[in-house]
Formats: sequence, structure tokens, C-alpha cells
Amino acid sequence: MKDLQPTCRIALVQAAPVMFDKTKTLEKVAQLVAQTRPQHPELIVFPELFIPGYPLGLSFGFTVGQRDEKGRQDWQLYYNNSIIVPGPETDQLGELAKASQAYLSIGVSERDQTTNTLYNSNLIFAPTGKLVAIHRKLKPTGSERVVWGDADRHFFPVVDTPWGPAGSLICWESYMPLARVALYEKGISLYIAPNTNDNPEWQATIQHIAIEGHCYFINADMFFEKSDYPVDQLAYPEEVAKLPDIVCRGGSSIVDPYGHFVTEPLWDKAGIIYADLDMAKVPASHMEFDVVGHYARPDIFDLTIKDQ
Repeated sequence: MKDLQPTCRIALVQAAPVMFDKTKTLEKVAQLVAQTRPQHPELIVFPELFIPGYPLGLSFGFTVGQRDEKGRQDWQLYYNNSIIVPGPETDQLGELAKASQAYLSIGVSERDQTTNTLYNSNLIFAPTGKLVAIHRKLKPTGSERVVWGDADRHFFPVVDTPWGPAGSLICWESYMPLARVALYEKGISLYIAPNTNDNPEWQATIQHIAIEGHCYFINADMFFEKSDYPVDQLAYPEEVAKLPDIVCRGGSSIVDPYGHFVTEPLWDKAGIIYADLDMAKVPASHMEFDVVGHYARPDIFDLTIKDQ
């Protein structure tokens, strides 16, 4: 087994995209990545659906058993600004990772060019610029299901990094115990969690998961405001008008394998969080509890993953 690097320098980005505009959002991603370079991060993490943004509060004209044409116009705008993976936008993201010589994790709305279905996906690029992991969200939450489909491939990909395996679960996937175990069984050291979940209770959840998996939990949330919505382009601008001024408060944070905050949650503003992660804590914390090792009972139960 190769020796792992003792520390990982991370840049955790909490920001708003240029909502529903993939081109301008990519430009903003490039600006934010460039902003991190003086700090020499080795891993840069963006939130869920950063390209082209999380459409919180929009109904797209859906009610049970019905749709309308105005809502379809809003969905078409979102669809047109979702990206094909791999495609020209992922080429640009790969170049950003290569220019920074860093791993880059970012959430996107992925458009399947064969089926036209959208997927809530997280992408990880290596410092070479290569796209090394595509994770599609297994089960969109609540009315997200009328926008994005269930993952049909790429189940639980992990990346072999200099700090051990890294993987991601998106937002409420982290409430799925068996999904967490699927990552634990792959030995993850870095649990990347892009999300749009600013509930205070979420912070307790992520502390629990860090302890359960004895891994670093990278909690990547967005901060965006009502004024970020392109209301002049929406068929239902009145849905945005009902939202609070701060739509998502953020709360991005990093938790160590013992459940302690490496960085406290960042609330109500944009910012880039930097930290040096002591990777020796990962194996050390497994001494008394290894959820899929000496604390497991494979004679009683096991997990079967129907991967493709």
C-alpha cells in the first residue's frame, strides 16, 4: 500500500452561481478557482448544482396530475443551462483543475443527451484535468423528482487521491444509511457532501456521519439570495417574490473523523473556507471503531450493491 500524504489543503467554496446561466457561472467558477490559487489548495470543493444553480421555490408548473405551459418555459430555461457530461463545459472545468494542480469537485445539473433526462450530479476532476468521477443523485428529494431523474449509473464512484479514497453523496443522500455504508466499504477518507441544506439540524447530522465513518466530512453548501434569480426570464416570477431575501444561508463546514468542527459553519454570506486536514486522524480514529471492519458483523448482515 502506498504512503499517503499527511495533510490535505482544502478550499471549500460557498457562493452563489449566476443562476440559470451556465456560461456566466463557468466564468464565475474560473474566477473563484483563480482566487484560491495564492492559498495553493490541493482540493477545491463547490456545492450541489452549482451549474446552473438550485431552483429553490420554483414549481415549473407542476401540480399532482397536471402541468402548464408557463412552467414548461421555466423548465426549458433550466434544461438549456444544464450541461452534457462529458462535454465542452467539463473540458473547461478540467482545465481549471489542471491549471490549479488540484482536485476539483463540483455539483452540476447534468443533461443526458440521449434521453434528455436531467440528473443532479457531482463531478470530480483530477489535477491532470481528467474527469475521474461522476455521481448521479440516487433519489431526488421531494418535488426535486419532477426535475431530475433517479441515478441509473455511476453508483458510488470513489477517487484514489493522495489522501485516500474520496467519494460524494449529494444532500439528503446522506440520510440513506445504506448509501453511506456503500462509501464506507470503499474505505473513504474524504466524504464530500455537496448540498443545499441550511437547516441547523444538518450540522448534527454531519457530525454523526463523520464519527460513524471516521472520515473527514466536507459540507459544501450554497449561499444565494432572492436577488440572484433571473426574474426577467422566468414565466413565474411571482414564485421568486414569495422567497425570503436570503434563500439559502449556507453553513458550509468541515468535520474531522472524531466529529469535531475543523471549521465552524459559515452562515449568511459567501466565502472560501481554507483548512489543512491532518490525514493521520483517519486511521487513528479507526482504532476503537471501524464500521465496516472490526466493528462489523458480516456473519449477520452484508450490503449488496447492484452496480452497472
